[in-house]
Amino acid sequence: MNFTDLEKKLGFSFINKTLLKQALTHRSYLNEHSQEQLVSNERLEFLGDAVLEFIISEILFEKFPKSPEGILTALRSKLVRTEALAEIAQNLQLGDYLLLSRGEAKEGGRSNQTLLANVLEAIIGAIFQDQGTDVTSQFIKKHFELKITKQAFQNLKDHKSLLQEKTQKREKITPFYKVLQETGPNHARIFIIGVYLGKKKLSSGRGHSKQEAEEQAARLALEKHY
Repeated sequence: MNFTDLEKKLGFSFINKTLLKQALTHRSYLNEHSQEQLVSNERLEFLGDAVLEFIISEILFEKFPKSPEGILTALRSKLVRTEALAEIAQNLQLGDYLLLSRGEAKEGGRSNQTLLANVLEAIIGAIFQDQGTDVTSQFIKKHFELKITKQAFQNLKDHKSLLQEKTQKREKITPFYKVLQETGPNHARIFIIGVYLGKKKLSSGRGHSKQEAEEQAARLALEKHY
């Protein structure tokens, strides 16, 4: 295996090359190469998952100082989900370096999103083991920066969509909005709108249009409940 080419793609050079090989070793490979006395990447994947979530949380906390917990949580979940990790792994061509059994490789393991996400997490765990938090943070910032910017724009833009996604995932219910009060003359109306899940009122918002009031109600609901 040519570690030099992979390390160039990663933008990181390992002190302990064994950690990199372990990060790339799928458990299926062990069955066909027991004589090599290798260890699968599952433990490094476990570590990398935790390290990634922590560092992404820290980056978001610093990058968006005015964003509430609910927004940051939703943003983090999109950044660390399987699809997002697999995309980064594909960009780094990690599938080409995966150590798989012949059967796993034949069945498309090198392009399998779950395996690609797992190997990226394992590599993050290996970097953390090899050179610690600061270097791992640099690696994550480098390879996740574009996704952070893109996802932040999408998530911070529309609280109503984010609230709907959250409630459908957790409660399997779609929120609805109800005008609670209208005041002021026609040219300067003020709307107070509540957002509900079933009979439960999550919050209310105030605005010069129904859309503005609904957006504020959704934002406050996310801050209070998610």
